Amino acid sequence: MSEQKWNLVTREGLQVSVRPAGIDDETLLLELFDHVSPQDLRFRFLSAIKHASRQQIAELIGVGHGAVQSYIAFARDAATPVATAVLACDGEKRRAETAISVRSDFKGHGLGWGLLGLMVQEAKRHGMEKIESIEDRSNYDAVELEQNMGFEIKPYPDDPSLLLLSKSLVA
Repeated sequence: MSEQKWNLVTREGLQVSVRPAGIDDETLLLELFDHVSPQDLRFRFLSAIKHASRQQIAELIGVGHGAVQSYIAFARDAATPVATAVLACDGEKRRAETAISVRSDFKGHGLGWGLLGLMVQEAKRHGMEKIESIEDRSNYDAVELEQNMGFEIKPYPDDPSLLLLSKSLVA
């Protein structure tokens, strides 16, 4: 069985390959998160952390539950992980939540835009009706990117520091 893979070229011309992450990718993801800024780690995990833990990586990869699919983007050398995206589906397979992290030295090249587009495409392919993202209110770049991609913004229930962004995937 061949592994699914996507080749993305960002608006800035950055070429990356993306593939699903698996249990064997724990070390690659730990390495990737060691190159994500402290602020972006806080935005991704919605708490102040210095390093992603093995438990957090296991949850990203979906160990123990098949409703989570994690993806890794690699630089042209095919060895350096430069970004990760996750798509977590609800039990009814109607709604998917997504989150994206990009290495600090690869930010500003359209990689977040490209990965969000891929997550929307994958959510549609899996029959989801809606894709959502939970963002810290101060994560202005992510909120703007998602709004530019057609996501609607609402306050997150019971937490004034967060926003819920969502996009309908049904015609």
